[in-house]
Amino acid sequence: MLIYNVTTGVDKKIEQEWVLWMREVHIPEVMKTKMFLGYRMYRVLTAGEDDTVSYAVQYQAQSIHQLEQYLDKFAPALREEVKKKFGDKAVSFRTLLEEVK
Repeated sequence: MLIYNVTTGVDKKIEQEWVLWMREVHIPEVMKTKMFLGYRMYRVLTAGEDDTVSYAVQYQAQSIHQLEQYLDKFAPALREEVKKKFGDKAVSFRTLLEEVK
């Protein structure tokens, strides 16, 4: 199992709007691609900057092939939607994790 982790620093002024939009719009659009088996969303509890809060969304992928398809075919447009909606008030970085058994 592979985990595509997207961690986002969100300006506290838009936190509730961002969370709602992620739940109702963005995550459903990502899941519609059929490239992921499921997802989980977490609020990062470690202390950060006073004006931001961080969230991690972890999407579960069956294979590297499906993840590469997502990154090539779907991710650019979905990332652009986030950028248009929130600009620099929500900044993300991405990591790929592999489950260790």
